[in-house]
Amino acid sequence: MLELVFATNNAHKLEEVRAIVGDRFKIQSLADINCHEDIPETGTTFEENAKQKTDYLVNTYGLYCFGDDSGLEVDALNKEPGVYSARYSGSRDMEQNIDLLLENLGNSADRSARFRTVISLYLNERQHFFEGVIEGRIISERRGRGGFGYDPIFIPAGYFKTFAEMTTEEKNRISHRAIAVGKLAAFLQEYV
Repeated sequence: MLELVFATNNAHKLEEVRAIVGDRFKIQSLADINCHEDIPETGTTFEENAKQKTDYLVNTYGLYCFGDDSGLEVDALNKEPGVYSARYSGSRDMEQNIDLLLENLGNSADRSARFRTVISLYLNERQHFFEGVIEGRIISERRGRGGFGYDPIFIPAGYFKTFAEMTTEEKNRISHRAIAVGKLAAFLQEYV
């Protein structure tokens, strides 16, 4: 069984990825390999940040690995918060991040947005990238208790529920991460 390290300690992300990939591959977290460093994300694109994570693991541990960077792009805010989604308010407090986003968006008629994920995979001396995007819109108040991040204010196109109102299974069928991880899993299936 192919073992890969996912460059995250985010339990929600790890759970989503493991659910999508299933038992075809062994996915380990940073904690599983005793990596407790805060891997820098200093890039200006999702690709750069995802690659920074895999480069760090390859250079430090020499392991097959993948990393991702994800974010919310809101059209009326010039695609903010983008790569700064997790620290939009200057902190990693998602309630503060959501409050600031809603404040900045105000009464804008354009509520269009998308979640974007880019995965960088390092395998056999090569780097591969996989992208997932889900279009949707931002609502003006939080709805739902599930999910994480901006899920309570994002409704995917063609749906009436926020990501936070969906079950994990519902979200994993359509989310940006599910799309990118699906591409990753298909690639790995061909590889092994």
